[in-house]
Amino acid sequence: MRIKHSFTIFSVATILVLTVLVAVACRRSRVVPAVDAIPARPNYADATQWYVMERNAPVDVFYIVSTETGDYTLGGSPCHHADTYNDSIRPFLYGEMLGVDTLLCKNFNYYSPYYRQSTLQTFTSDSLVAERMPIALGDVRRAFAHYLAHYNSGRPFILAGFSQGALAVVDLVKHMDSTVYGRMVAAYVIGWHVTDTDLARTPFLRPAHDSADCGVTICYNSVRDNSCAIPMISRGNRMAINPVNWRTDATPARFVCPLSADTLTVALDTASLLLHVGGYTRTDYILPLIGREGNYHSLEIPLYQYSLRRNMALRAQRFLAAAGTPR
Repeated sequence: MRIKHSFTIFSVATILVLTVLVAVACRRSRVVPAVDAIPARPNYADATQWYVMERNAPVDVFYIVSTETGDYTLGGSPCHHADTYNDSIRPFLYGEMLGVDTLLCKNFNYYSPYYRQSTLQTFTSDSLVAERMPIALGDVRRAFAHYLAHYNSGRPFILAGFSQGALAVVDLVKHMDSTVYGRMVAAYVIGWHVTDTDLARTPFLRPAHDSADCGVTICYNSVRDNSCAIPMISRGNRMAINPVNWRTDATPARFVCPLSADTLTVALDTASLLLHVGGYTRTDYILPLIGREGNYHSLEIPLYQYSLRRNMALRAQRFLAAAGTPR
């Protein structure tokens, strides 16, 4: 009897083990979607999470870099956000921070945070932007709050960003209170759009009308013609200004391209709110995945660097001269 009982117990145990093994094998045979990796949150009390140049200037620039990251693998899983502690990713962000500081900001204190920006692949669809951008925008909001609390010391500031960074500038202005806005010289939304939805969220997204108004938003997108527009970047835009003559009508402006010997003509198309650039003869760089020939997205800062540098200085001077005067 004991032998029979033992056999019975062994048989039940064997069946249970085999059942578990089969279940595990079945689970392993299924195709399970990989879970996206999320990099560690930047700690903005850590100086390595900033590019900072303090020059004892009366006005700051807070600059947000554009998309410098593509999809990659982190810990064996796909990742769609920059790891700000990863030494193979950081140099691309640093390069833009340094470049913009060098081209535009030598007369300002300059602060630019590393953040978990969304990768370029994100901008192939609106749904991916909606899904992934909250992480990037959350980092930028935290960085800006840290900047105000620990770096700014109550000085006037310029917000500036390019492409994804410009999207983040729009987001910062939408979340800004009146006290902080009162110190904003201007916001430069370069290579992005400001939509009716954005405008409905805040009274502080005020379009620039000339070269010297303050508390305003400067926005533009450059193309050879309207067929070259990238919908993800300029669709639905409701404000634009010519960054050469600082007009909002169709009056053309001529200037010498700093990247070549070309004399260029730039005019605002008041229907599409796109800048039409004529005379550019260099071989176009086409943005990967979403780019189009004749779209000058990658040139938005280099092309107008001299005009932008002068304009930032002018608006800062006007703001300081009018300090204490209600807007």
